[in-house]
Order: sequence, then C-alpha cells, then structure tokens
Amino acid sequence: MTPGGTSGAPGVVVVTGVGRYLGAHVAARLAADPRIDRVIGVDPATPNPELDDLLSGVERVRLDLDSLSGLLVDLDVDAVVHLALVTAPDPQQGGRSAMKEQNVIGTMQLLAACQRAPRLRKLVVRSSTAAYGVSFRDPAVFTEETEPREVPRGGFGRDILDIEGYVRGFRRRRPDVTATVLRFAPFIGSTADTTLTRYFAQPVVPTVFGRDPRLQFVHFDDALEVLHRSVAEEHAGTYNVAGPGVLSLSQAIRRAGRVAVPVLEPGLSGAAAIARSMGFGRYGLDQVDLFVHGRVVDTTRLEREYGFTPRSTAAAFDDFIRAHHGGAVVTRNQLATAEQLVLEGIRQVRAAVRERS
Repeated sequence: MTPGGTSGAPGVVVVTGVGRYLGAHVAARLAADPRIDRVIGVDPATPNPELDDLLSGVERVRLDLDSLSGLLVDLDVDAVVHLALVTAPDPQQGGRSAMKEQNVIGTMQLLAACQRAPRLRKLVVRSSTAAYGVSFRDPAVFTEETEPREVPRGGFGRDILDIEGYVRGFRRRRPDVTATVLRFAPFIGSTADTTLTRYFAQPVVPTVFGRDPRLQFVHFDDALEVLHRSVAEEHAGTYNVAGPGVLSLSQAIRRAGRVAVPVLEPGLSGAAAIARSMGFGRYGLDQVDLFVHGRVVDTTRLEREYGFTPRSTAAAFDDFIRAHHGGAVVTRNQLATAEQLVLEGIRQVRAAVRERS
C-alpha cells in the first residue's frame, strides 16, 4: 500500500476513453497492478494502432457511454475511471456541438449508468483547473473551495463546470460510492502531446504584448500516478493536481529556446490566427485566456491526502524541453507571414484607438 491512503483496490475497473493517449496509459497501468483483477477499456472508436501493444492487457469494448449501464451491471464493475473528455473542438469531428455532446451529455449518461450499478463503489473523474476560469479579479492562488469569479469563456471550461455539477448530484444520490474529482493543470512532459506542448514546440511562439502570465503544469507521469492511486486507494473529494511552483510565460519560452512574437491586445485571438497561418494548429478560448491571465492552484490537499508531491512545474517543463530539443525550424516564409500579421494587428489597434478618440 502507498502512503497517503487506505488500501481499496477494486476487482473490476472500467476506463472510458481508452482510444486516446491518456485513457490508454491509465488502463495499461491499472492492468499491470496485480491487485486489480480486470481492466475493461471502453471507447466508441477503435484505438489508434500505435496503442495496441500498450493495451495488450486490457479488455477492449467498443461502446458509447449511453450503452454503458448493462456492462457495469453484467460484469459487476467495482470502479469507473472517466477520462473520455474532449479538450478542444475539432471542426472535422463536429466542432463545439460534438464536443459538448461528448463531454456533458456523455458524462450525464455515464453517471446515470453508474447510479444503476449496485456493485459500484468507486468513481474517478478527470476534471481540469479550467473550472476556475480566468479573470482580472482572480486570486493569486486557487484552492479547491474557490468559486470562479466569472464563467469561463471557453467551451471546455464551461463543460467542466457542468460535469462537476453532475458529479455533485451523483454524490448525493450514491453516498456509498467514493467519488474522486481530479482538477489537472495542463499536462506536459517528454511524452505528452497536447495543444499546450505543441504551442511551446513551435519555433515562433505567439504571446500578448504586455502580458506575462504565471503558469503551472503537471508532468504526464505524475498525472498517471495520481489517477492510479485514486483507483487503488480511497480518496474521496476534489483535488487540484499540479506541479509545485510556477513559470512565467516568458521564462517558459526562454527555457524552450523559442522566439516570442508579441501581439497587441485585444488579445491572443490574433496570435491564434498567426499560429493557424503558420500551420501550428488551433487554440480555443480556454488556452487564449490562460496565455493572457495565467492560473495557479494550491496542491496542499493532494499532497496531504495522497502522500505524494508531483515534480515541480519547472522540472516537468524541463523534461518536455529535453524531449523536444531542437524542434522545428521556422521557415523564412512562415516568419514573414507572422511579421505581416503582427503589423496588421498593430494597424487595427491603432485604427480602433483613433475611432474612440
């Protein structure tokens, strides 16, 4: 047994979202735990072939969340780990409406199935520090009890608030189930592939002129450790999961050896356009607001209850840098495009100021 919790490893565990990187790694890690008899991975899509070897010890079932109820009852499932969340809308997969359908409606369906599962005694739900939103009135550090000062602008943050609200209702209806909600800071590390890691991996990093937000990350391996302990031990409640300490955005860019391209307000939406034009993907409003305001959370509860402290934000970021050393090289055409977009942004801001004066 690991310090920080009582032994309570379940016999049969269902993990949702095993077709994705996080879900596959969590399921594989649980399957390697001799205290757990069976791990069943649920996903409506066929997992990426690159994950096949990783999932060799996991029983895989192609199933939508609205069809989960029978599976939980028939297999006498003891624990459910809900990781099937979409963090950013994908226009090719239905955009924002499909994202909300997966996150909010999918979670409602899963919790309804869990409520009807008599053997269930543990529920672990992936959440995010995006639940706190961002605004100029935010505290320096968020604790688990801090209420958001404003509703998050981004779809993922709003989805997280809805999801956590449904989990609170589930707790009232099934007080016999240990329900754990994990508010993760953005993942980073040598193996993580997220919107954030792609942002720092690009050779030219868009920023907002005059803003230097404080950031926190959690190493992907530490996130796996916390998820594993949440299943194998008893940790009811809501927990912030982040690496201690902070990095400012400018510090992170310098550590990564990248070039910052400042963009004037009204915000990083212009910077997101720069990134798209340079072929570096998309950024939602959750990421935009994070790069403007930043966010720092308190992890005292996690460290006390789990007996575990994730590696620091700086150490997690350095591991990411070592894995991506060198990275891509910006081309002359890409840099010219960025410069033109920055100049256009400056012209638009100046024009807006002249109109107001």
